Amino acid sequence: MGKKGKWKGGGYGVGEEVACDTMKRKGIAHCSARQQHVSEGEGESISAGGQAILNLYHYLARRYRPRSTPELVILVGISWPLVIKVGNSTMAREANTLFLEEWLRNSSASSSNVTSAHSSFSSSSSSSARAIIQAWTDLRDSIQNQRFQPHHLQALKALLNSQASLHVADPQAKLLLSILSSRNLDLPAESYPLLFKLLYIWIRKSFKPSLVLIDLAVEVLSNIFGTEFGAKKSPFFYADGLLLLGAFSFAPSVAEKSKIVCLELFCGLLKEDYQLANSFEEVISDLLAGIGYALSSSVKVHFVRILYSFFGIWGKEDGPCASVSLGLMILHLFEWVISGFIKSNYVEKIEVISQEIFENPKTNYVPFALLMTAAGAIRACNRSVSSGQRLLILFKLRISAENKIESIAQYLTSKEGGFSSFLLQCLSLGLARSGSVSSRGPLFLCLASALLTEIFPLRQFYIRLLEYPHGSSGRLRSKEIKEHLESILFKEAGAVASVLCNQYVTVDEENKGIVENLIWNYCQDIYLGHRQVSLLLRGREDELLGHLEKIAESAFLMVVVFALAVTKHKLNPKFSKEAQIETSVRILVSFSCVEYFRRVRLPEYMDTIRGVVVSVQENESACVSFVESMPSYTDLTNGPDFSIPQTMEYLWSKDEVQTARILFYLRVIRTCMERVTALSFRRVIAPTIFLYMGHPNEKVAQASHSMFVGFISSGKDSNQDERVSLKEQLAFYYIQRSLAGYPGATPFKGMASGVAALARHLPAGCPATFYCIHSLVEKADRLCSEVSTHKADIWKNWQGESDPCKEILELLLRLISLVDIQASS
Repeated sequence: MGKKGKWKGGGYGVGEEVACDTMKRKGIAHCSARQQHVSEGEGESISAGGQAILNLYHYLARRYRPRSTPELVILVGISWPLVIKVGNSTMAREANTLFLEEWLRNSSASSSNVTSAHSSFSSSSSSSARAIIQAWTDLRDSIQNQRFQPHHLQALKALLNSQASLHVADPQAKLLLSILSSRNLDLPAESYPLLFKLLYIWIRKSFKPSLVLIDLAVEVLSNIFGTEFGAKKSPFFYADGLLLLGAFSFAPSVAEKSKIVCLELFCGLLKEDYQLANSFEEVISDLLAGIGYALSSSVKVHFVRILYSFFGIWGKEDGPCASVSLGLMILHLFEWVISGFIKSNYVEKIEVISQEIFENPKTNYVPFALLMTAAGAIRACNRSVSSGQRLLILFKLRISAENKIESIAQYLTSKEGGFSSFLLQCLSLGLARSGSVSSRGPLFLCLASALLTEIFPLRQFYIRLLEYPHGSSGRLRSKEIKEHLESILFKEAGAVASVLCNQYVTVDEENKGIVENLIWNYCQDIYLGHRQVSLLLRGREDELLGHLEKIAESAFLMVVVFALAVTKHKLNPKFSKEAQIETSVRILVSFSCVEYFRRVRLPEYMDTIRGVVVSVQENESACVSFVESMPSYTDLTNGPDFSIPQTMEYLWSKDEVQTARILFYLRVIRTCMERVTALSFRRVIAPTIFLYMGHPNEKVAQASHSMFVGFISSGKDSNQDERVSLKEQLAFYYIQRSLAGYPGATPFKGMASGVAALARHLPAGCPATFYCIHSLVEKADRLCSEVSTHKADIWKNWQGESDPCKEILELLLRLISLVDIQASS
């Protein structure tokens, strides 16, 4: 067996080498953030974008490994460095969350854009101590004067601006109740939600509120919802009223009788006026928090009724509109609720959720609410430590929840479900947030589909760009892609990819094969699509192209992590040699397609390459198969098969996506040259390397010369007449092609190594060797003539800067010994 080469892919993505070189010459700013090399072991600084990609990748790698550290830092955005923590960290606060509605908003939002219009968690607008004192004074004056004026409304707002630090004591609560119950005050509708919120702060922050005040508050609320709500109802009145009622029913110090009154009011409002929550998205978190408090009440009365009402409203036309952020709120709501049940040992309530929601749901319950509730239940189970009888209850709950998610996934994979876009998004985020989930075929397929179509929807984007002309309404716009980059869905890409890899480890072989094919084909598709789009947009719409490439860079990381999982699973003796070879070749071809998007050094990427290259090195048919997958000379020079505007002329040397792929092939094939047949080299490789010897990027041209050197140096251990004959034939064209581009595109080091290889490895007295030497002498004579004409003092400075004439002469002098030794052998 011939000597194996060693993979030396380099620490800098070849796509970056090619792209940045051209873009730098053109002055395109998009490339400037990526031009710093990341050298192995040297700890050089890299751009913010590069660091973001690197951090996300290492998150994926750590998540995939079974025994990860307890606290992991997740980079949830490829493009923007937004960092949150999971595991034992603070991404999700424990069940003793002070303000549940704020926690739900923060847990479901990709940024601060999902906040309540009357939320007061804004440090920039926090009121001063003097303003807070004055606000309470103004409110007391309203009672004393029996007049509620606009500045009193401003006083309420000033207090709520400091919700995080504000403490409402019993005397202040009594003042608020006096304002609410006064028959002489004509309160504007806008004041009720503010008064409710202040009472909510009181009941949530007070360690031991007055029982008399609590009973009074319940009485006042009963009167308000009986007399005032009908005339002054509004989404904020409704949501904050439910929030306050729920908080009262949840507070430990409230008497059971008062809790029952609150829950009865709560159930009536939730069932009859749910449509108010459809008016403003901002009130949803308050509504959900109120439901969470009510469900978590120590009183069991109305528990099932609240559950039925909650799941019933989502499917109604006038009910709240479903969305991804809403789904995440539901997930974390039930995580909070069920975690509380576990800590308080509310076994009956856990069993009701398991049986009534997961095992026997009503027909009007919509899948998205059931799906996210199930994910929240699993998350709660994963974060709870239980034993004995409680452990058995949680095990049953977990199985019921997983079965419910699987049934929804099964529906999605059926013809009837048709991979609903919205449900796929919810399922992928639900599984990413829930933690460890049993491997199941439908879940695995849905995760893969979500990654390829919803999280990294590059194929859809490419179609819209190519099929719709510039300026048409259907054409993709930069703003749309930027919105996708900033979405919670895209920022959870790493977590979803890690779940996919965890599922892959134990899922059945049939589904493994289906998803492998999906991802390998996806790589081919984005190569073809991005190649076309890049040629179409570069220099015209660079911002749009830059946004697309950020998505593609993230998709590259997903492919790398998945390929690593496949490599670990399939490249072992359990699988036949043929299966291992097929897997290795497909991974290499897929990596070649996404090589343009490799921006930083990834150790796991290199490990995967080394693992699969071994299979190719050991088998000639595998090597031939990989070589044959290289684009043909015709494909390389004719450009992609799409309608190029007449003003555009295709130049292969400017096709950066294609160049990155070819450079990948050159580097990999170089390591297994002993297995490359003469026929494959003649038909596929030789036309390609001779073409790319003229590439303006020196690294690309150098790689082509290195490939030629590898072929000339190969086959020393066996008598291969066909191989030797091909070497002699190629030598003539090689020296012609090299000298034609020198000085210029041809790098001297590459040409020198090629000529030296010819001198060493061609048979003694070979006409090709004589032709090479003769051609070099002619080239040197011509260059020296030019030098003597224009630079008469060149000979006086032989040790000066490199000069083409001097380089050729030095090469000829060094060849004398090689040719003499060869001739005498």
